[in-house]
Amino acid sequence: MKLLEIANAGTLESSDIQIIIEPNENDGIVIELESVVKAQFGEQIVEVITNTLKELDVTDAKIFANDKGAIDPVIKSRVQTAVYRAAKSNDYKWM
Repeated sequence: MKLLEIANAGTLESSDIQIIIEPNENDGIVIELESVVKAQFGEQIVEVITNTLKELDVTDAKIFANDKGAIDPVIKSRVQTAVYRAAKSNDYKWM
């Protein structure tokens, strides 16, 4: 899926994650993570974000994630929402 603009999803509330995504023309995936639980779960959070992008066929994107202790399904849904918004797509295929 091709990203067309900057988009976001999520909040900075406890147990949520804010995802800001933007196009990254031909430079692959770049993820910047801030998290209150980065030491314990940082690798898992990045893996969920990366796998969700792969499922949506996103190959070039810059992602800033600010995590406040979100569980995996919340992370996935926030990434999906941000991607669909950035792609201006209404063809939702929730996984």
